[in-house]
Amino acid sequence: MPGDTPAGQDNAGAAPGVSPAAPARAGHAEAAPEHPGTPEAPSGPTGRPEPRAGTTPAGAGPEGPQPRPDRDRGDGPAGGPAPTVPPGADAQGTGGPTGGGRRTPPPGNRKGRPPRRGKEPGGGLLMGRPFGVPVYVAPSWFLVAALITWVFGGQLDRVLPELGNLRYLVSLFFAVAFYASVLVHELAHTVAALRFKLPVRRIQLQFFGGVSEIEKESETPGREFVLAFVGPLLSLILAGLFYLAVQAVEPGTVPGVLLAGLMISNLIVAAFNLLPGLPLDGGRMLRAVVWKITGRPMSGTIAAAWVGRALAVSVLIGLPLLTQSGALGDAPDEIGGMDTVMDALLAAILAAIIWTGAGNSLRMARLREHLPELRARSLTRRAVPVETTTPLSEALRRANEAGARALVVVGADGEPLSLVREAAIVGVPEHRRPWVAVGGLAQDLTDGMRISAELAGEDLLDVLRATPATEYLVVEDSGEIYGVLSAADVERAFVKAMARPS
Repeated sequence: MPGDTPAGQDNAGAAPGVSPAAPARAGHAEAAPEHPGTPEAPSGPTGRPEPRAGTTPAGAGPEGPQPRPDRDRGDGPAGGPAPTVPPGADAQGTGGPTGGGRRTPPPGNRKGRPPRRGKEPGGGLLMGRPFGVPVYVAPSWFLVAALITWVFGGQLDRVLPELGNLRYLVSLFFAVAFYASVLVHELAHTVAALRFKLPVRRIQLQFFGGVSEIEKESETPGREFVLAFVGPLLSLILAGLFYLAVQAVEPGTVPGVLLAGLMISNLIVAAFNLLPGLPLDGGRMLRAVVWKITGRPMSGTIAAAWVGRALAVSVLIGLPLLTQSGALGDAPDEIGGMDTVMDALLAAILAAIIWTGAGNSLRMARLREHLPELRARSLTRRAVPVETTTPLSEALRRANEAGARALVVVGADGEPLSLVREAAIVGVPEHRRPWVAVGGLAQDLTDGMRISAELAGEDLLDVLRATPATEYLVVEDSGEIYGVLSAADVERAFVKAMARPS
């Protein structure tokens, strides 16, 4: 089952069994941590602002600064110099989780409470929660169910013409039964992931099959291999069970045709997903083998991704040729012009999905390799404290004088109360800023919006995902204000990490 998507996904295809890649989360093998889910705020001009009253601090204008890791993090604690990044701030090692479980730094909220978990992801119609994992049916499933009903109905008309229009009801039952077997394929991945203590975000049935979104990478190549192999194995087992059932019923009947169709479909799903290229399950297995030989997950990803791209080209060219030659069952003289167009279209869609999934695998692997370099300290903007009634123009003047790029609203005792939203600053015309108080532009702080300056890598992403927001207050372990972290800066850091060569 194709599984390497940015969402941390494992995909079981619906004849032949691939699903489109979609962005998302650190997951089964090559998945990446998903974006924290926060809307991107407008960002400010590049470089430091000119110190004049009435202007927005850097980062509040139309073009945001690029984060500068290592040398100049661009910011420091409120009113003070930018401190250095302490050694050992990474939450996880490069290239995947370290043995013995994750090391999670304190979330950094002053009251010591863990961050609240974010809203559970949707993805269509919720069908149930086997093993505690939500299963969704995407709207695109209804489209492919209608397509399967139409195609299989035409085949039934040739085999069982006496059914008449009832053949479409039988075909719809076949479409539902087939996707039930795809769900079993996905549940095999899910059970294996839970057995290895890897969290599964959701299962989604969609246009080209199923997707299991596994949020962490396997810790060893052996587990990676098992996690990839169990899906096709279950599809093969289902094909065998349907074969035994076919022997027990009379051929040429509705049950016989349905069981034979499900047997063949599961064989196709298993065979296609065992092809050795990402994002298919066979690609994950190849990745595990290369990882075991070289000792580097990234080497396995590169090898399996390039094989996947070669596979995409082969599907694009080879599938129409096989169909035209009659190797897939129909005689060449029975293949019409519309059949040729449909075969070419199907080949193009499958090839695009495989090619895109392979490319996503490479990008997500690069992101994971550079993920420990993403530190709250290096991405945080320097902030100045202001009171609720401070005019915006005065607050911006203080920020410019201090070289700060964010505003924190504090109470009389200095306790932070809210963050002035960057988007709100941009929306206030310059001539009105002397009459607009910063309190009206601020977002109240919640516990989840207070994060530790020590957070890095995947632990930082987990905290941001738990409470989606555009800005976060970054604090020291002592509770002292360090600065403000913008979700837009984190997103830009993601993009740079994925584009950076390994």
